[in-house]
Amino acid sequence: MGFQVYTSREVETDEMNFQMLNFPPHHPAREMQDSFYVEAEGREDNPILMRTHTSPGQIRAMREASAINPQNPPPIRIALPGMCYRYEQITARSEIQFNQVEGLAVGEGITFADLKGTLTDFARRMFGQDARVRFRASYFPFTEPSAEVDVECFVCGGKGCQVCKNSGWLEILGCGMVHPNVLQNGGYDPKRYTGFAFGMGPERQLMLRNKINDIRYFWGNNVRFLEQF
Repeated sequence: MGFQVYTSREVETDEMNFQMLNFPPHHPAREMQDSFYVEAEGREDNPILMRTHTSPGQIRAMREASAINPQNPPPIRIALPGMCYRYEQITARSEIQFNQVEGLAVGEGITFADLKGTLTDFARRMFGQDARVRFRASYFPFTEPSAEVDVECFVCGGKGCQVCKNSGWLEILGCGMVHPNVLQNGGYDPKRYTGFAFGMGPERQLMLRNKINDIRYFWGNNVRFLEQF
């Protein structure tokens, strides 16, 4: 669909990881992403940390593009893959390190309908052409409006089972329209440009698609497990 891969650094500043993405200092949403800070002395206002998501790459990509032509920045359509780190309890569904892939599209006239069409097509390519998709309203500081995307449970066909917790649906990713503050921080005039963004965890997608019940298998270095993929 025209997305180009853009990679960015894993060690980031607080400013790029949070502040430029509409997470001001002491914002309560930061509690969702407990962080590994690696340098703070002398940098209390902008410490160094391991990135908690690949979203800082959005700001870096937009700034690189807008620097080419500040008055008329070119449109962007990129995928941002990479490793992320969060200081949280390790369970069957969460790890302190994980992969993430984000998508970002910025240009003139981009709407939520473009976002829905892109993600519906992705879900059908990933889970089958008959996959049903639904969008639920949600909240992320860097998008407005925001949504979470579910795909109909492919184990029970939407009837309800243990895998989908009897809901008939499986959550696959989060998304939304890029917040005007984020566009402006990236060098794009929010009165002229719009954009959408989405993010997902490849391990979670693989867990759903192959009915893997523990994310820790990916980091256990069991060759018999890894060679299957």
